[in-house]
Amino acid sequence: SLKTNAEIAERGIWALTGKLTLANYVDVWSTANTVRYLINSFQVAIPAVVVSIAGGTLIGYALAKFRPRGGTAIQLIIVSGLFVPPQVLLVPLFTMFRSFDLLNTLWPMILIHSAVGFSVCTLVMRNFFEQIPDSLRYAALIDGASEGEVFWRVMVPLARPALAALATLQFTFIWNDFLYPLVFTSARDDVATIMLGLLNVKGQFTVAYGTQASLAVIASIPTVVIFFVFQKHFVRGLLSGALKE
Repeated sequence: SLKTNAEIAERGIWALTGKLTLANYVDVWSTANTVRYLINSFQVAIPAVVVSIAGGTLIGYALAKFRPRGGTAIQLIIVSGLFVPPQVLLVPLFTMFRSFDLLNTLWPMILIHSAVGFSVCTLVMRNFFEQIPDSLRYAALIDGASEGEVFWRVMVPLARPALAALATLQFTFIWNDFLYPLVFTSARDDVATIMLGLLNVKGQFTVAYGTQASLAVIASIPTVVIFFVFQKHFVRGLLSGALKE
């Protein structure tokens, strides 16, 4: 990303050079639709992460603590979609979104990632809440707390590590998605996400490797920042339940 496109074409991508330049970054911001790519990616990732984690946490808590009849079957139905390869669903999803006039918008990506993330979050959060002793819930209920207060004031704070891990993984997965934006937006520049923007950034006659590399660096910044922000909780969330006393 710090080498000119002309130098990359002449000496190759991996050739060492003493001349470093920020021209590619300036070019990306001035000529490419980088800001729009970033905004589109955030508009897809943030709602999908919030919906999937919120829904998965509520359903996971209900399955873990209320133990409804057929709870295992309910969970299997929820996560069954994860066993189907996404490529198999592309044609029916494309037909459905076309019938609702949602093609070339961000809604297909938001809906798909919300549904997929909901299944993953339900599975993870049910397993997490099952590790929390029921005595904590009963003690709060005896003290006069309602079920809602038990959930928000007792269970959610305890689940922060798992929520941080899910938020990090979900955001990274959605941010890096290339297949769904390519299929459902027809690579249109105004609704392209940052990953699809890498495909749209190209030279007139050759591939602009330096420009693409600079955009790839910019695209990686949000996921790196989120990981460092949630690093402590992320590691705890991944290790929760790994050690048993």
